[in-house]
Parts: sequence; C-alpha cells; structure tokens
Amino acid sequence: MSADRINRDDTPWIKAASSGEGDCVEMRRNAGGIEVRDSKDPASPVLRFTPAEFAAWLDGATKGEFDHLATG
Repeated sequence: MSADRINRDDTPWIKAASSGEGDCVEMRRNAGGIEVRDSKDPASPVLRFTPAEFAAWLDGATKGEFDHLATG
C-alpha cells in the first residue's frame, strides 16, 4: 500500500467546541487509527486506537457510561 493511500484519510487535530481554552483532549485520524493527546502538552505521548476500539468507547460515552468520571 502506498504512503499516499495510507495518509489520504489523515486529519488535523480536533477538540470539542465546549473545551474552551483549557482542559482539552484532542484527537485525529492518522494512518488508519485514531490518536488522542492532551492539547496542553502536544509533545506528550499519544494514545492510539483502532477505529473499532474508538467506536466502542464512543458508544459508551454516548450512552453516558463515563459521565461519572467528569464530575468534580
């Protein structure tokens, strides 16, 4: 597979509009996977997930399964 084919679906880093200027988690599609990082430290390690892993997490988040983690 050519590098052009692999990179065609790559996207820039994005974050939720509600994240404001801090407390941000960014994500992007890169080389067929989903990468997640802390926007406050772009040089920090990047977590990489397969599309299936990310879809499973997103399904749980949509259903509120992780809401308790965001409460102060």
